[in-house]
Amino acid sequence: MSTLEKTQDLTALAADEVITTALTRVVEVPAPGGAGSPVRIALITLDNKRDHTRPNTLGPGGLASLDAAISTALAASPDAIAVTGKPFVFAVGADLSQIGKLTDRDTALAIGEFGQRVFRRLGTSGIPSFAFVNGAAMGGGTELALHCDYRTMASNAAFVALPEVFLGLLPGWGGTQLLPRLIGPENAVTVIIENPLNQNRMLKPKDALRLGVVDTVLDAADYLEQSLAWAAGIVAGSTSVPRTAFAGATDEDWAAALERGKVIADMRTHGAAPAPYRALEMIELSRTAPLGEGLRDEREALADLVMSQEFRAGIYAFNLVQKRARKPVGAPDPKLARPVTKVGVVGAGLMAGQIALLFARNLKVPVVLTDVDQTRLDKGLAAIGRDIEGLKGKKRITADEANRLTASITGSLDYDAFADAEFVIEAVFEELEVKKQVFATLEKHVAADAVLATNTSSLSVTAMAQDLDHPERVVGFHFFTPVAVLPMLEIMKAAKTDDVTLATAFALAKGLRKGPILTADAAGFVVNRLLLRSMGEVLAAIDEGTPADVADEALAPLGMPMSPLMLLQLSGPGVAAHVQQSLHAAFGDRFPVSQSLQRIAEAGHRTLLTWDEQGRQVLDPEVAALLVQGDRPSTAEQVRERVLLALAQEARLMLDEGVAADAADLDLGLITGAGWPFWLGGITPYLDREGYSERATGRRFAPPGVATLPA
Repeated sequence: MSTLEKTQDLTALAADEVITTALTRVVEVPAPGGAGSPVRIALITLDNKRDHTRPNTLGPGGLASLDAAISTALAASPDAIAVTGKPFVFAVGADLSQIGKLTDRDTALAIGEFGQRVFRRLGTSGIPSFAFVNGAAMGGGTELALHCDYRTMASNAAFVALPEVFLGLLPGWGGTQLLPRLIGPENAVTVIIENPLNQNRMLKPKDALRLGVVDTVLDAADYLEQSLAWAAGIVAGSTSVPRTAFAGATDEDWAAALERGKVIADMRTHGAAPAPYRALEMIELSRTAPLGEGLRDEREALADLVMSQEFRAGIYAFNLVQKRARKPVGAPDPKLARPVTKVGVVGAGLMAGQIALLFARNLKVPVVLTDVDQTRLDKGLAAIGRDIEGLKGKKRITADEANRLTASITGSLDYDAFADAEFVIEAVFEELEVKKQVFATLEKHVAADAVLATNTSSLSVTAMAQDLDHPERVVGFHFFTPVAVLPMLEIMKAAKTDDVTLATAFALAKGLRKGPILTADAAGFVVNRLLLRSMGEVLAAIDEGTPADVADEALAPLGMPMSPLMLLQLSGPGVAAHVQQSLHAAFGDRFPVSQSLQRIAEAGHRTLLTWDEQGRQVLDPEVAALLVQGDRPSTAEQVRERVLLALAQEARLMLDEGVAADAADLDLGLITGAGWPFWLGGITPYLDREGYSERATGRRFAPPGVATLPA
């Protein structure tokens, strides 16, 4: 069947699509300066009116509606044609729920061809075309804008981005061919490769303007009117936007940009994901191929990736982050949550400061910190002040907001400062008796219904609360560092935690823009238990005699964001050694205590890695001298297999113990708390696919007869 025939059959996929309808009206705009006839602009508005809770997406039905709207617009013989979206949303791309259902490559190819053909009409109509990006634009929505001749953007629009590589795809509706032509290879690599692989970073309006993705940013108050007037100026010739093919890039610029893209892809994925490399090939192709040929090869590459295992895995991960994280399983009725108008933080160290700033910035409530002496408290407040100044310097907050944050975060050595705080979280040293003493003291100063939370990474919340008068108001509230970046938050229910306390914790998580999971009160909870089991196997292999670099690089083929030793350096050997001891006490020999790690921690080392003369990252010689090694080395393959079998065993035990509701919460925890790659899907479907689940436990995590990836 030809791709054209496939295109005609695509409407069958739209049976359950929330169709974004495209509506056309002709707007007469006064000529610039008031002289001459009005400029007639055919304005197409995208709006999925059937479901106002969802942003505009473009599945087969939405593309067909846009195609018809363009025909209607052109039939009106306007002076220009423009596309905009419903309030606050332009379009967020292809309907992934539809794309994820594709089962054959021909249909995937037809989807690519259909989208390109419809969008391309805006660039080949013979009259000027405009995208009025009034709100969020992602993926196919951004590509729709790129096919237009000109682009305006509202100053309050949430973002614009091409995140496809993050999901295991590439921009397949023209993005890899049009964007380099518009903004040059360097900026195209930033938008198509670097940003998606860097926590899926989005472009704010000022960034989109700086890179050349849009031509002008206009005030939000009367954005549509300003856009229409700006477009009329273009049509009349009173306004112009200079264009230079590929932003005037030289041969050297191209070579540097493509090399930078490859370095980023290697660094972020270690070659484990094909999408960024295929995207780089397409960016390079845009330089030499006519646009038609480039679009043809782009949709062929898109079809390949749609059929890939990495994309199917990415869809599963995407759904976890977008759906399960927003509606956490096990959360009580949100109506039970108590309002929180003031927060207390016990401790003023690095983690405590990050937590305090997050509460003040996202909840806009006063936050008070305390510590054991004025010197430590002053040091913590000074560090927060530097963070606020850093945000202001990077223009992530305004001067007024910086002043507000500075004023709202205060310190006190007196626990009476917490008397009117409805939520107090401790972030002190990871020692049970220390935390118990903190809570015992707090209970004498806070209101009887104030929630007491702990940021513990491995200790028993039940044990912390057992001697209190009101243990029902104690809950685990575990952040991951860096607190402002990682979206995971573990909420731990202790033996007597009540639903009001839990509901308040989940409401706060939502206000903090975190995607929480509910865990039982078991040592290490979800993320750290899996991470420490993995790291424990790597350290055990080193103790047995495996060269440190071999063991450290064993997991590189998975494309993890950090190697085990890099992660160990980030957390600090002292903290890791302490947590390892806690988990060993709880679970025995599955979590052995590494002699090497103990010696490194006792020596006070925080920096483990350095660079050799060849520019490779290696173990610091002083740290290497402390290793206690045997004579049973393993290969990298053996270490990797050992780690994955151990993870399969531990994940099964955690589910059998009821630590998490089901395997999806283990997957979500590692994706958003530990950087488990999107293109692998969750940890449990990966272990199923690769056979480790059955080898370790005799069973898969997916129920019998259920595929480990979406069909």
